[in-house]
Amino acid sequence: MGSQMITIKINSKTQRLNSGISVTDLLADLHLNTDQVAIELNQFILPHHCFSTTVLKDGDRLELVHFVGGG
Repeated sequence: MGSQMITIKINSKTQRLNSGISVTDLLADLHLNTDQVAIELNQFILPHHCFSTTVLKDGDRLELVHFVGGG
């Protein structure tokens, strides 16, 4: 029996993911550094210290902003 899937929106794009995935796991899958990302989850800013304990649920909406250094 396979993993249950959830559907979320990331920056307005629909994504299907395995259930039980944390925000930290998602960022790793997207190859994003947790120190360089700001996340809004369901219209609320998610503090960095909550990334590893926040498990995504079906219907969640995320807005990710990735900061890039440079000059």
